[in-house]
Amino acid sequence: MRILVIGGTNFMGPLVVRSLSEQGHEITVFHRGQTQADLPKGVREIPGDRRPIANSAAELQRLAPEVVLDMIPAIEQDALEIMSVFTGVARRVVAISSQDVYRAFGRVNGKESGPVDTVPITEDSPLRENLYPYRGETPREQDDPRRWQDDYDKILVERVVMSDPELPGTVLRLPMVYGPGDYQHRLFNYLKHMDDNRPAILMDEAEARWRWTHGYVENVAEAIALAVTGERAAGRIYNVGEPFTFTMAEWVDKIGQTAGWQGRVVLVPRGRLPEPLRWGINAEQDIVVDSSRIRRELGYEERVSLDEALKRTIAWERANPPKEIDPKEFDYAVEDAFLALHG
Repeated sequence: MRILVIGGTNFMGPLVVRSLSEQGHEITVFHRGQTQADLPKGVREIPGDRRPIANSAAELQRLAPEVVLDMIPAIEQDALEIMSVFTGVARRVVAISSQDVYRAFGRVNGKESGPVDTVPITEDSPLRENLYPYRGETPREQDDPRRWQDDYDKILVERVVMSDPELPGTVLRLPMVYGPGDYQHRLFNYLKHMDDNRPAILMDEAEARWRWTHGYVENVAEAIALAVTGERAAGRIYNVGEPFTFTMAEWVDKIGQTAGWQGRVVLVPRGRLPEPLRWGINAEQDIVVDSSRIRRELGYEERVSLDEALKRTIAWERANPPKEIDPKEFDYAVEDAFLALHG
């Protein structure tokens, strides 16, 4: 097939492109050119900015893509423009979404009130009732280059992509994704403690028992590729994530075992940890996600085991630490004083 990828040069993007290219598809990647991606030979690149994508519409329409994969739709306008440009051109649009659309996510970050939602979370579970999950009390000005962060909402993206009868859509709701290339460095905090030979990692007992579904980047990329090539995916929404969900304490233990750490996780009674060491979430609400639909309908399964995924991620984190490290996250004097005081 002729496949157009919007974005696709960061983190999981090149892995998706590589998977599709190896299957023999004709791939074009439209991106800003700000990231030097390791894309396979034969993949065409077109530089340009998606906001507004109308500036590049004529060139992209001439490609006559059969499927458009949008890796980075963040705001409603992104989706509206994609559907407008490719209606009558493409057969299907695949949009990457997030599990932050669920009401349970709003319960975790305090944006949604009410009792905790039941888990596991399926594709039919309730969505957030409040839009714009990362908008502050006072939104940025319209000409602020970071305004899109205030307007971010995957719920609105999904509504647009899934509501056009002339251009069927597919949505993938991704979990917390970890692995080589993770610009958020989700494992780094724990790993630095371990590599600094800290005897203990302190965790609030409620947060330590909190569960959040993860996904390894190479496996998630394969799920995306399956949704792009599988015609059955038209009109469908899929959760992606590992079939098991650890508590956060278990997750840290797994990282420690793989990293060769000799320390231990210390659970601290709720509310007693110094504030900088707490996450400040509603840990009563787990984010445990059911990914059985994509496994059943598209045959998805993880190719990389958990042990191997952690080995690869730890090796990458050690070789590529963040350029900026917040010293408050590694205030070992505070941790030592707490341990000495409370045993």
